[in-house]
Amino acid sequence: MTSQYSSTAEIQKLDAAHYLHPFTDHSALAKKGARVIVKGQGVYIWDSEGNKIFDAMSGLWCVNVGYGRKELADAAYAQMLQLPFYNSFFQTTTEPGVRLATLLTEIAPPQFKHVFFSGSGSEGNDTIVRLVRRYWDLQGQPERNILISRWNGYHGSTMAGASLGGMKGMHQQGGLPIPGIVHIDQPYWFEHGRIQYPNLSKEQYGIEAASWLEKKILELGPEKVAAFIGEPVQGAGGVIIPPSTYWPEIQRICDKYGILLISDEVICGFGRLGTWWGCEKFGFRPDLMTFAKGVTSGYVPLGGVMIGDRVADVLIKKGGEFTHGYTYSGHPVAAAVAIANIKIIREEKLIEKVATETGPYLAKAFEALKDHPLVGDAETCGFVGALLLVKNKSPIQLFDEKLEVGMVCRGHCFSNGLIMRAVGDRMIIAPPLVTTLKQIDELAALIRKCLDLTWTELNNRGWLT
Repeated sequence: MTSQYSSTAEIQKLDAAHYLHPFTDHSALAKKGARVIVKGQGVYIWDSEGNKIFDAMSGLWCVNVGYGRKELADAAYAQMLQLPFYNSFFQTTTEPGVRLATLLTEIAPPQFKHVFFSGSGSEGNDTIVRLVRRYWDLQGQPERNILISRWNGYHGSTMAGASLGGMKGMHQQGGLPIPGIVHIDQPYWFEHGRIQYPNLSKEQYGIEAASWLEKKILELGPEKVAAFIGEPVQGAGGVIIPPSTYWPEIQRICDKYGILLISDEVICGFGRLGTWWGCEKFGFRPDLMTFAKGVTSGYVPLGGVMIGDRVADVLIKKGGEFTHGYTYSGHPVAAAVAIANIKIIREEKLIEKVATETGPYLAKAFEALKDHPLVGDAETCGFVGALLLVKNKSPIQLFDEKLEVGMVCRGHCFSNGLIMRAVGDRMIIAPPLVTTLKQIDELAALIRKCLDLTWTELNNRGWLT
């Protein structure tokens, strides 16, 4: 372990004393002690106690090309030696930022020829709010300032990002959402559609779920609605994969009322679903796209917004100065790493592998897990997947959410060398795109082992009767 401290206990003590973590009960963490991660290679990480762990979440949805890629370290080192930093203010630019912007427009859908850089997806979605409202101002319609999002969607943790998101727990802190942001329900077939609309097929439900956008537009007044934003697949909400009919109908509704359509690609972009972008997977044409995470595989913080011609043309031709930006917009080191990262994705044909080889193989592995007595549903899309833990399978009976069964399962995962995230009682994964077929078999075996341990514990607690 590379550290100036001699023990895990010492690091944990300093962590508890000084380090405030995201989305954490710090009092509880101090009593337990944080797990100290010290090394990563391929799809695995190691903690300070020497435990090898299969990272089935790619860090936080981001380490698409896996850990330990020397090419990315070399790109960062070379750029640091030449030009470690310069900003994009004051009519200046840097070559890595320009090269990356050009490269991103090459791999993006054809309507995208411009990029605005940020440091994260949260900052990107703050930028989205500014861009959308500025666009309508320049169009002489400043009253069109309402953005519509979805409950249980996630768009970051800044004031605007958390407001756009539909995580009610986040809205309880900080006086959120900010004005001008409203929400509609999510297209979650298994838990909502199947029960509330028993006479509809999954595809029919997709149309119904999309209709909630039109109803909200008419309720608010079309002349007041600026944009709709959504993740192609809801990630932090539990890997909610919409019916195939959903996004084309959303596109039709946005076109009908002339509102901007925004695809939050922070998780779905850069090959996660077996396409460069999630919107390509689901067949819709956004005006704006947020990106982050996979653009550098998480090696260096970087995010941004792909700006479609509809918005860019107005902003450039009519807008004058756009009074918005970040110190680290287009950071040259981050840009250099992103370029090297995209090169790896291309040269190793990772997206093609996810689409035709490893993604279908993962889908079969998840389908096989449906025979487990705890698994009520299992689904994947490219390289994201979710298992829903249920008390009974026939008929479907969910656990009381107060039991936090998902957290019980996550505990067994952590104790048995597997990072698998719990969102309520949905157990979710997003492995690195470099994961091999053999490693998918290893992953499936680890998941089944942890499900078995969870079932035994729940049975011993009397929670299955």
